[in-house]
This record gives sequence, structure tokens and C-alpha cells, in this order.
Amino acid sequence: MDRPKVGVGVIILNKEGKVLIGKRKGSHAPYYSIPGGHLENGETFEEAAIKEVEEETGLHIEHPEVISVTNNLKTYKEFHTHYISVILLVKDFVGEPKIMEPDKCESWGWYTPTNLPLPHFDASEMGIQCYLKNSFYLKDHS
Repeated sequence: MDRPKVGVGVIILNKEGKVLIGKRKGSHAPYYSIPGGHLENGETFEEAAIKEVEEETGLHIEHPEVISVTNNLKTYKEFHTHYISVILLVKDFVGEPKIMEPDKCESWGWYTPTNLPLPHFDASEMGIQCYLKNSFYLKDHS
């Protein structure tokens, strides 16, 4: 039996309090999501966040902080892959977001966290809800 995979998601806030969200392509199309990816063997959550954000957006982030953990059962039901996601928050970054992986993401934009674009990837939506509610874990994200 397969075990859950571990992902990291990064909530990047700009000075206006908006969150960086990408419109996904490929296996996660047509969903919107915060930047993120897989945790690799031997990597800290912070190292994974820095790596994934730079690979996807070209941004250099500083001081990522773990703020929540999500159990992505909706992902499991839709994609038949169970993920546990570690969500990090970043307020310090350098640069402007760019499309670094055009096969995986078609655009980046800044959105108000209370008005997310739809359809939204569940790990991203749950992570942002945790941020808004100042909660480490939401048992029921409906």
C-alpha cells in the first residue's frame, strides 16, 4: 500500500497583504495554487520552500516559517494521491514573480487571501485558511 507523500506550500505575502497564486498547467490544471512542491530526502521544510519558490517563480525568499500542516484528502479523491503538506509563510522576498516552469504554470498573480481564484488546489486553499484563522491545522476545511 502506498503511503502519503510530503509536499511544501509557500504563502508569499506582498506589502499589500496579497498572496502570490499561480494558475497551474499539466497534471494540476486547471487549478490555482500557491508555489510549492515535494519535500526531498534530507531537506528541511525551509530549504524545500526556498528551492521550490525559486524554481517556480524566480523569487528569492527569506525567513520562511512553518505555519500549518494540511491533510489533503480532496487531492487523494481527485488524483488518487494522498499528500500531507507543510505550509510556510514568507513576507520577505526579492524580485518579481516570473514563469520559470512554463510547462507547469501559465501565470502568477497577487490575490486577496479572502477572495481566491477558483478552482483552487485543496492544499493551497487549506493552507491559506489556516493562515487567515491563525490555526495550525483545520480538522474540517469545508
